[in-house]
Amino acid sequence: MLYRVAGQFKTSYKADYALFPVRQDAWLLTFILLLAFVVFPMTANEFTFRALLIPVLIYSLAALGLNILTGYAGQLSLGTGAFMGVGAYACYKLVTIFPEMNIVVAIALSGFFSATVGMAFGLPSLRIKGFYLAIATLAAQFFLVWLFQKWAWLYNYNASGAIQVPNISMFGVPVAGPNAKAITQYYFVLGIVCVVTFFAINITRGRIGRIWKAVRDMDIAAELVGINLMKAKLLAFFVSSYIVGVAGALFVFLWRGAAEAELFDIQLSFRVLFIAIIGGLGSILGNFLGAILIVALPVLLGVVPRMFGLPISSAMVEHLNIMIIGALIITFLILEPHGLARYWQIIREKLIIWPFPH
Repeated sequence: MLYRVAGQFKTSYKADYALFPVRQDAWLLTFILLLAFVVFPMTANEFTFRALLIPVLIYSLAALGLNILTGYAGQLSLGTGAFMGVGAYACYKLVTIFPEMNIVVAIALSGFFSATVGMAFGLPSLRIKGFYLAIATLAAQFFLVWLFQKWAWLYNYNASGAIQVPNISMFGVPVAGPNAKAITQYYFVLGIVCVVTFFAINITRGRIGRIWKAVRDMDIAAELVGINLMKAKLLAFFVSSYIVGVAGALFVFLWRGAAEAELFDIQLSFRVLFIAIIGGLGSILGNFLGAILIVALPVLLGVVPRMFGLPISSAMVEHLNIMIIGALIITFLILEPHGLARYWQIIREKLIIWPFPH
């Protein structure tokens, strides 16, 4: 009954292809945005912002970038963590070289540095694909992390080898650095994630998105019908790496506050990949669902046992987290390769025709 579509008529192709063909979808999105912009900031505490809300948004954005490349364009990548590092280090150099630069402009420009590097390492996709392309991006992962460690100019020759986020303000309000409040950073990250997600939805639903899907499904046939594979693949690497670079800048400047090169190692790349797989490849919604599960799982494993008086060490939480995530990935790959987004799609379809049998 909640998703009853009786009376919702469409008289044109434009109306049928609208972003919200079912009116209830728009209502649901409005409800979610109200929760994000109003309810959560009014009810969440410092721990909730730092441990759940902000990392969920940042990981969702990173998974969105990877999903555009892998889920929509069909190009495998294992270098997401390193491309996030490019965005973080680029943003750090911009705000230190140009201290008067607006932080929004610095984050936006850092994405272009990551996009350029990602497109350069995406050149092998013109000749190789599948497992071999994954190995090429894995080489980029190790090379870039090595570069972050050895090129001292990137971290301004600090003795610690780490980048430290300075105090940055906008309109007199601290948004980054030790003086920034969690709720301010949450709103900042939420605004950027909403803008980038809106851009990603539109580009994947349009002509470029259809080109990427054609290349993903069968690149030879796509080339035969006139699609330029070089432009399509390099554009996918460019857009994907740009979003990942923005996520990397947010990762350090609006959440961690400091970072060493090891923060962007292969484990971060796998974590983002797991979010995309569990959430659902080729889905915008799946990135958020996967990030909620991956980020919330270790928090729940550490908090719930203590609520019942059961002692649990941080090492045990980490081991259980790895075991559960591995089991979830195997389960989704076998039972539902399209991830959590497909389960929501099934639930939605059943609600539309309820109470009639499917």
